Amino acid sequence: MRIVIAGGHGQIALRLERLLAARGDEVAGIIRKPQQDDELRQLGAEPVVLDLESASVEEVAERLEGADAAVFAAGAGPGSGVDRKETVDKAAAVLFADAAVRAGVRRFVIVSSMGADAAHQGDEVFDVYLRAKGEADAYVRGLDGLDWTILRPGQLTDDAGTGLVRLEAHTGRGPVPRDDVAAVLAELVDTPATAGLTLELISGSAPVSVAVKSVAGN
Repeated sequence: MRIVIAGGHGQIALRLERLLAARGDEVAGIIRKPQQDDELRQLGAEPVVLDLESASVEEVAERLEGADAAVFAAGAGPGSGVDRKETVDKAAAVLFADAAVRAGVRRFVIVSSMGADAAHQGDEVFDVYLRAKGEADAYVRGLDGLDWTILRPGQLTDDAGTGLVRLEAHTGRGPVPRDDVAAVLAELVDTPATAGLTLELISGSAPVSVAVKSVAGN
């Protein structure tokens, strides 16, 4: 498969690129800074320099041409303010989804957040983040041109992955290593039977492949 990942230098994306390249997929990571090229190449991924905050739908669609799947793993990051929650977590996700439709890339996986809700109230930065993520998710759900899956991880940690997770429509809150989020994403990309599902993810007791197959059967 050829898989294009938005937010290619993010902590989850870097792990995902390594996994996909290792299993033989062709991976491209969209990055903002040319100096991040080498790190992606070392993982076996093709760096694509493009700023999703300023690019047009046509420019992004051009980078998606010929892909089998697209993964939106970009984020403004915990140190960013309200404005970038809107321009990255919401607007860039909408742009990437529109570009996937234009390029004919049906398989689309978006990394959201537990608690994301377009109707979330509040003006603090985290409130705006959850609302922006929720609005992006709602937009993606409305696109008939995509076979989408929305993944909502719990509290992200840098602990070593265990390969054991809980993946369900509603899991309740809990932590999950970024390693395991990436492993689940790699399985989801390759499991089109999960299209149309919004899934929460925390650490648990099921091996990743078993957890993904279980939700794919529902």
